[in-house]
Parts: sequence; C-alpha cells; structure tokens
Amino acid sequence: MKSIKTILTASAIALTSMTFGSYANANALDDLLQEVKSNRISEAKLNKEREAEFRAARDQKQALLNKAKKELSDAQERQKQLQQAFADNEKRITEKTEELESAKGTLGEMFGVVRQAAGDTVGRIATSIVSAQPEYSDRTGLLSRLAEAKELPKLSELEELWFALQTEMTESGKVVKFDANVVGLDGSESMQTVTRVGSFNLLAGDHYLKFNSDSDQIEPLGRQPESHMVASVSEFNETTSGYTGLYLDPSRGAILDIFKQKATMEERYHQGGLPGYVITVVLLFGILISIERFITLTVVGAKIKSQLKNANNPSDKNPLGRILGVYNSNKNVDTETLELKLDEAILRETPSIERGVNVIKILAAIAPLLGLLGTVTGMIGTFQSITLFGTGDPKIMAGDISMALVTTAQGLIAALPLIFLHSITAAKSKSIVHVLEEQSAGIVAAHAEQERA
Repeated sequence: MKSIKTILTASAIALTSMTFGSYANANALDDLLQEVKSNRISEAKLNKEREAEFRAARDQKQALLNKAKKELSDAQERQKQLQQAFADNEKRITEKTEELESAKGTLGEMFGVVRQAAGDTVGRIATSIVSAQPEYSDRTGLLSRLAEAKELPKLSELEELWFALQTEMTESGKVVKFDANVVGLDGSESMQTVTRVGSFNLLAGDHYLKFNSDSDQIEPLGRQPESHMVASVSEFNETTSGYTGLYLDPSRGAILDIFKQKATMEERYHQGGLPGYVITVVLLFGILISIERFITLTVVGAKIKSQLKNANNPSDKNPLGRILGVYNSNKNVDTETLELKLDEAILRETPSIERGVNVIKILAAIAPLLGLLGTVTGMIGTFQSITLFGTGDPKIMAGDISMALVTTAQGLIAALPLIFLHSITAAKSKSIVHVLEEQSAGIVAAHAEQERA
C-alpha cells in the first residue's frame, strides 16, 4: 500500500513537472524511477521480515499452548492420584482409629476422667487465692494442656495433676504470710506483707484484700465490710499465739463482693431524701431544746434547794425566793388572800419552768408523721415506676422503696429519743412546780395556824 502511494506521488510530481515546464531534465525522471524501484524493494523486504517475525511468534505461542496442555494433563493425573491416596488414607485412619480404641480399652474412660479433672482443677486453681503467692502463680499451664489434649496423658502428666490437687488441698489449711505487690484503687502499687488464711481470705494491715484472677493481681476491696468485721483483722494480725476470731469468706470472695454493694449507714440515711432531712432537723431541734431545758431546770432546781436551806432570806433570783418574797410582802393579809397571792405567784413562775416542754412533745409526734409522709411519697414513686417501666427490673423501683422504708425508720428513730427527753424534762419541771406548790401550801397552812392562834 505504501509502494502504491509512493508511485502515485512520483507520477504526480512528474505530471506537475511536465505541466509547468516542458523543458525538464530527462535525468530527473530516471532518478525518480530508480527511487520508486528502490522503495518497492525495501517494502518487499520489510514485509518479508514482518512475516517471518509473525511466524516465529506463532510458533512460540503454539509451544506455550502445548506446554500448558501438558501441564494441565499432568495436574489432572496427579489429582486423580491424590484423590485415590486421600481415600486410602481416610480408610486407613478409620481402621487405625478403631484399632486404637480397641487397644485403649478402659484407658479411654480414664482419659475422659483426667480431662474433666484437669478442667475443673484449672478453674479452681486460677481463681484460688493460693495463686496470689509468687511461688504458686504459674500452675495452670500443664493442666490447661491436659484439659485440651487429644491423646492419652503421660505418667508424668498424671503426677503433675496429682501434685496440683494435693498442693491446693494442703495450702488451703495453712495461714501464710508473704510479701507481694498490692495494686491500690488509684492504680499505684506498693509492697505489703499479706496474710493468706487458707483458701478463704487475704489480709493486710487492718483490711481485707481480694485476688483478681483476670490480671493476677492483689487488690483492696472497693469497700470494706462492717467495722466489727474489719476490727477482727487487726486483732488477728496482732495475735502471735493462741486463738482469735476472724470472719472468713467460705465462698472464695463472693460474699465480700456482696458486702461491697451493701449500703453504708450514711448511704441509707441519704436514701430518705427530703423527708429524712426534715426529720433530722426536727430531731436536732428537739435535742437542743431538751438540752437547754435540762440545764436550765437543773440550775433552777439547785437554786431552789439552796433557797430551802435559807428560807428566812429569800432571793429574787429563783422561783421559790420570789414566792417567799410575796409571802413576806403579804404576811398581814388573811389566809384566803395570801393563798390567792401565792397561787398567782406560782402561775407566774410556771410558764418559764414549763417553757419548751410541750414543744419537745409536739416534735416527738411530728417525727413519725414525717416518716409516714416519706413512706407515702416513696410508694407513690414506686407505683409510678411500675406504670412506666413495669416490674421487669426491681432496681428501677429500689430507690423509691428505700425512701418509703428509710423515712419510716428515721421517723421512729427520731421519735423515740424525743419522747424520752420529753419525759425527763417534763418530770424535772413538774418536780420544781411541785416544790413550789408544796412550799406555798406549807406557807398558807402556817399562816392559817397563826391566825387561829
């Protein structure tokens, strides 16, 4: 195609030359003819080279195709051989497995028992506080392998299982002290002397500890048990001989975890809410009044006793002295008038003596009513929670129920001492008024005798 274009181009040039000049040089046409022939030869040679390259590439591709077909055939043949070998091996494995089961006999049952015992022992040892001691910290490796093993255990492995069980049993009956890192609630570590009581409790100083099997660390409890239980820890650690009592956790820490969730007295107090705070104010107010009345009446009683010893020299700084002063001022009146004067003086002294006593009584009556108010409020909140959320989760209702019960207890707790204090102050005031009335009656009687005489 390229040769034809070249020829046409050359012819066009020749025709153009002939058109524009009839006197062109004949040698130029010969050169053009030679150039056209030369180009045709080059094109033919180039086409032959391209054809040769194509045939060589075709032969190469054919060789690759033949090679791939041969490899595919070999692979298919190998696949058949492997499939046959796999089937033969499966059959052989089945036969050997049957032979193994037959050969094991009763050892198979022992293998199951060993695996079960190893699995149970791993769980027990991993959570045991005996593992808190450094020398017993890594005891579960072999037992874990025995629990997951697929083959019969060796004699040495059976001995290790026996040693693990024997060690746990022996250590559970010992009280041991050792030094260990204790991780505080703030994440800090400190070396402390820890006392292990069998497989029940870890103690340090005057508090209980726990062993965290997940992190293999010794940690303090988030909240210690009640004070009398913690006090036994100090007494136990200080004992060097003889016997002493100690609260143990036979559930390996479960009971101590429950105690962590137990509300303290302060938390129970705050569960009473606003009614509980009002009851507290009522109790404190009643106690303050009672203390003031008790001190005042005691002082007044002491002054009256002192006045009784010195009746001829009345003082206006105590009720009896003022009554005696009224008598001294009215010695010349008749008996009835004197009696009225003394009654008036007693009536004038009585309010200051009995002041605040009735307030204590009223507060003692108000306290349980406030507790009842808190109870009703808590029950209303409980029924509202049941209406909104149902009864599926008791924790939703726990807060309102706590208010209902705690406020009742707070009201009763406040009422009891207030009633007691009211009884004391009322008795003291009555005794003073009784002395005044007794002395007044004595004065009137003596005055009447003098009139008759």
